[in-house]
Amino acid sequence: MNQIAPTPDVFENHESQVRSYSRQWPAVFDTAQGSWITDENGKRYLDFFAGAGALNYGHNHPVLKTALVEYILRDGITHGLDMSTVAKRDFLTAFTDKILAPRGLDYKVQFPGPTGTNTVEAALKLARKVTGRSSVINFTNAFHGMTLGALSVTGNSMKRAGAGIPLVHATPMPFDNYFGGATDDFQWMERVLDDSGSGINRPAAVIVETIQGEGGVNVARAEWLQALAELLKRRDILLIVDDVQMGVGRTGQFFSFEEAGIVPDIVTLSKSIGGYGMPMALTLIRPDLDVWGPGEHNGTFRGNNPAFVTSTAAIEHFWSDDTFEKEILAKGERIRTAFTDLADRYEGVSTRGRGMVHGLVFADGDLAGKVTSMAYDQGLLAETSGPSDEVVKLLPPLTISEEDLDHGLSILRQATETVCS
Repeated sequence: MNQIAPTPDVFENHESQVRSYSRQWPAVFDTAQGSWITDENGKRYLDFFAGAGALNYGHNHPVLKTALVEYILRDGITHGLDMSTVAKRDFLTAFTDKILAPRGLDYKVQFPGPTGTNTVEAALKLARKVTGRSSVINFTNAFHGMTLGALSVTGNSMKRAGAGIPLVHATPMPFDNYFGGATDDFQWMERVLDDSGSGINRPAAVIVETIQGEGGVNVARAEWLQALAELLKRRDILLIVDDVQMGVGRTGQFFSFEEAGIVPDIVTLSKSIGGYGMPMALTLIRPDLDVWGPGEHNGTFRGNNPAFVTSTAAIEHFWSDDTFEKEILAKGERIRTAFTDLADRYEGVSTRGRGMVHGLVFADGDLAGKVTSMAYDQGLLAETSGPSDEVVKLLPPLTISEEDLDHGLSILRQATETVCS
């Protein structure tokens, strides 16, 4: 009797060892809709990962899909570099009228390459060009990207080691609550900036995430961000807010810094700004800082017109009023309540977060990985973050139904109960 040979593992045989998510979630995925993703065998998984925050509006949202399909079918421009197109004009109009103007924000919009690390590189280059200074201050446990400039202001030692060269011209400072309340976080930073004997060169800029996602869902208090902004303003140092993962509604409001009432000099956006998971990034620049010469910073794929189309559709559908923002905050409260209950029940478990990004923190870091592994077996995708992968990080689609949200939280509750018992 002839035996059917096993199908060779194409991914193992041909894809680089650098792959990571496929190791923790070994299913071969095929289709997705809303908050669910389905593998080739028909098993469905509830997605609390959402493309690492690139799918705030879920998978294949029908409004965005319709706009994209209609654009493609009419032979709309796909690749436009930085040429003027109808799709880009529509996006800039919608972004200005629906996002910037209602918030009293005045920014020029730069289209760098289509990823988060591209917009961070553009922000760092511009800050140095404007000020004529080379150094940048970043924060402990920060993550800003994997290219060399962005990596230099990233905290993770494993990712930094991959650079293969010294990462210079960046100085880390303690993020809010880095010392657990034992000392004032600004005491060191303010002192070294003003002390001529500190050895710290006056920086061009400070780059900060209001919530450090990859760093472990570390939430900066509004008063800390306000104090940081004021500190930099007095010293003529630019403030860059990296909103790549936490922007576009993740924390409730469109920009994560809105709650603190600060106005950064430069803002970086990517991930969900494309609306449909389409590659797209923006660098928002205070108008007087827009001193680029034509072509001085560019990228072949900075004109992804299908992403302009889906982004415009998302802005018009979700951000024409405050309904979506209120829904996000209400769902975030459901997550907070569920995680607070677990933290109250089990020693060594705590929680932190804001809006629809929350972390379940385990004093024993191994337990977080066990929880996400058990969740995967039960049909839920959730990842870990933090310097020791000690945090179960939730980034569900902002459009998820309350029923699906509660279902996923129930899976995590059961997994936590099992590993903590």
